[in-house]
Amino acid sequence: MMKKHIQAVAVVSAIIFSQAAMAQGTKNAPVISDAEGPIKIINLYDLEKEASTKVAKGAFGYVEGGAEDEVTMRSNSTAFDKKKILPNGLAGIDGVNLKTTFLGVELASPIIIAPMAAHGLVHKEADRATIRGTQKAGTLMAVSTYSSVPIDDIAKSAPGAPFVFQLYMSKDNAYNEYIVKKAKAAGAKAIIITIDAGTAGNREADARNNYNYSVATPNVSEFYKGKNITQSQARALRKISFSGEDIKFIKRVSGLPVLVKGVLSPQAAETAIAAGADGIWISNHGGRQLDGAPATFDMLPIIAKTVNKRVPIIFDSGVRRGTHVFKALASGADIVAIGRPALYGLILGGSEGVNDVFQQLNKELTTTMILAGTKDIEAVKQNKLFDPEKQEAR
Repeated sequence: MMKKHIQAVAVVSAIIFSQAAMAQGTKNAPVISDAEGPIKIINLYDLEKEASTKVAKGAFGYVEGGAEDEVTMRSNSTAFDKKKILPNGLAGIDGVNLKTTFLGVELASPIIIAPMAAHGLVHKEADRATIRGTQKAGTLMAVSTYSSVPIDDIAKSAPGAPFVFQLYMSKDNAYNEYIVKKAKAAGAKAIIITIDAGTAGNREADARNNYNYSVATPNVSEFYKGKNITQSQARALRKISFSGEDIKFIKRVSGLPVLVKGVLSPQAAETAIAAGADGIWISNHGGRQLDGAPATFDMLPIIAKTVNKRVPIIFDSGVRRGTHVFKALASGADIVAIGRPALYGLILGGSEGVNDVFQQLNKELTTTMILAGTKDIEAVKQNKLFDPEKQEAR
């Protein structure tokens, strides 16, 4: 193990950025928000437009952009339009309950935050404000390997706030073991293995904005003592392909449930479950990786049929409305995760802004559930959506 550690350090030492790239990073040093307070939200689409005016163009482009022509990114939201919700005013309900349980934690609603790296690009309090926001909203945050502050600092910022830790697996298993054990010690409820980012997607917004994301990644840097590892450098250390053995290894060394994120085919879901995965996370990375991949909502019912309730399904990508949450739950998801909208809330209002994003989605979900005649989340999961093309509810 020590030999592998030394080899990995050598790899890091060998990574040298050109003077032009370093200058680029300085030139594009982001203007970040220090906002803290409630925000007014009409809808999450408007929120994006407002947030875009509050931080540096390059940093916002990194957050907002998708891969190549952004076909997959756009289809993530438009795919929800293919299915319709049937209203039912004769269900006899007198109110609705959004609460659900995930990983043994009671949540105020089935909406959580997906792992993201860019919190520190857009707000001075970074992930610390985000987790305080999720705590206020009664929900759960997924902390990224590339969080802007160390895992334990995030946990200390909101004592008792539930979180899970997302792992970009390294080629160096000494690092993998170190970081998941650190996450467990900090209080993580589970480990997420991301399998769809062995290499970075071709995100043209960064090139168009002449933006180089060369921000340090403390969770990686602290392992390679004395090295200030940037995200670009950390990518060079990442494992690029995965198998069931990786899932078994992380389960063994962490002693925590393992969720596999980036699943977009029934075959991948079956492989993950066979290897002991405790949850399937259906995602295409918000359209940031493989442009031309299917929308997650299109794949959700297909993968849910394969999973067949053996493990929970977490779903993300393109969620901007309470109706989207409803449709995902009615199509096989147990938990729905949001990404970019949480960062937009962070930009505009810090922890309060993050909380307000959840409250907006919860309000829209409540309205939808009342009009659809579904009293709780289990009833939503049993609901049949109408497919106009097939002229049937399924």
